[in-house]
Amino acid sequence: MKRIITLTAMTLLLLGTISAQRSTEMDRIRKMHMALSAIEALYVDSVNGDRLVEDAIRGMLEKLDPHSTYSDPKETKQLTEPLNGSFEGIGVQFNMVDDTLMVIQPVSKGPSEKVGIVAGDRIVAVADTAIAGVKMSKEEIMRRLRGPKGTVAQLKVVRRGISDTLRFDVVRDKIPVYSIDATYMLTPTIGYIRIGSFSATTYKEFLESMKKLTLQGMDDLVLDLQSNGGGYLQAAADLAGEFLEQGDLIVYTNGRTVPRRDYKASANGAFRLHRQGNETPLQAPDHRVVVLVDQFSASAAEIVTGALQDQDRAVVVGRRTFGKGLVQRPIELPDGSMIRLTMAHYYTPSGRCIQKPYEKGNKKSYEEDILNRLKSGELTSADSIHYADSLRFETLRLHRAVYGGGGITPDYFVPQDTAHYTRLHRELAAKSIIIQQTLHYVDNNRERLKADYATFEDFRQRFTVPKATLDATIAEGEKQGVKVSSDDERQKTLPLLSLQMKALIARDLWDMSEYYAIMNEDSEMVKKAVELLSKQ
Repeated sequence: MKRIITLTAMTLLLLGTISAQRSTEMDRIRKMHMALSAIEALYVDSVNGDRLVEDAIRGMLEKLDPHSTYSDPKETKQLTEPLNGSFEGIGVQFNMVDDTLMVIQPVSKGPSEKVGIVAGDRIVAVADTAIAGVKMSKEEIMRRLRGPKGTVAQLKVVRRGISDTLRFDVVRDKIPVYSIDATYMLTPTIGYIRIGSFSATTYKEFLESMKKLTLQGMDDLVLDLQSNGGGYLQAAADLAGEFLEQGDLIVYTNGRTVPRRDYKASANGAFRLHRQGNETPLQAPDHRVVVLVDQFSASAAEIVTGALQDQDRAVVVGRRTFGKGLVQRPIELPDGSMIRLTMAHYYTPSGRCIQKPYEKGNKKSYEEDILNRLKSGELTSADSIHYADSLRFETLRLHRAVYGGGGITPDYFVPQDTAHYTRLHRELAAKSIIIQQTLHYVDNNRERLKADYATFEDFRQRFTVPKATLDATIAEGEKQGVKVSSDDERQKTLPLLSLQMKALIARDLWDMSEYYAIMNEDSEMVKKAVELLSKQ
């Protein structure tokens, strides 16, 4: 009888607690509703009720961690399209030249290529509405070119050498958005893959890139995750699994209301290390991996890096990563807007949480962290990085020291070359003068370039940006207020300016892999990776 009374009392207490919680929740909702109603009914000026609700949501999230965010319907669409791996439109890569849209490349097998639009074409009107010479924003132009699959975009096109305006009816279709920026061979045996973000299609793209490089003779891989801001956790886990053995832990998540979840390699990865003992990744007889990271590598990129480092599967080269160890859950709202709410921390296989410190509600200080790293000398000197012993962990196989609490520290530090980018170069780039001058050069010389350089390798070996083009670029900068402070600054600027313009020309004639193939010729990180992999 006493036990029954006790259980009854406990049940009543629990029901009372639930009832109190529900009452408190209703009181909060009622309070928010009363405040909104009062403002809309009584405020001295007219107000936008929808905007008030959005501001209230943003205000609540701003008091939490820096990665819990709200996006309105338009922002949500812009954020999710790259992660979904496709959008619907006409399928062209373009840039704006003299207030006119110029096609850089039509997407291979896309709707524009199918009707005959070619690189160098200028799209001047969509459905009889002029988009050239009318100061229309890039966003508005994209809105007019994009549209539901199956709808028709009526385009007017100006083509060099043809006096009449051409007309094309382009049937819009699904256009793929690729997350892998470059895939090519650095040396006869070392492959290179650069991943810009982790989207729904990244793993599939990665497998295709690996197959391509393997057929070209790849033994070792440089995986470039520099400036990769992250994306889907599952895509990162799937990709990391390709380097590990079945059952190897990749990452785990844990939160106040979310139970621990382990992500493990589901099978033996195709590029796993065939271990013969406790050899380091650089001593392995086959399939060695170097991962490149910098201070902008974050989230999913850190998951891959942390997994391969903790499992002693790869050597990490570069600078300490961003330090985002929080997992967000997207919560879709009825009007198409979205809340991305932090639900858990993620941990690398050794147990590291690499989330850097933050103060709730102080997003400004959080965002200034990279600037503070530069001021402290961390980006230019490995000796500037210090960790507390409490943050020390060990890798799982070789028991090397690694640290949590603020990004992933590389095994080999490569400083940021602050002298490499002169003030003159930075300002020319910031005003898009370098890109604009390159586009003009390609537009005026496209046919001759194609005739003179049948292959990219021929172009890479023999082509040099003409001095007149470099001079014209600097002269255009002078016209736009970018002054050359001294002849010394000019001479220091020319090598990188020439390399970048050559890479941009290669991009316009071929694609992004060719762009990175040229730019990486001057990359200290890539040079370090090749040096490490070349040692036996």
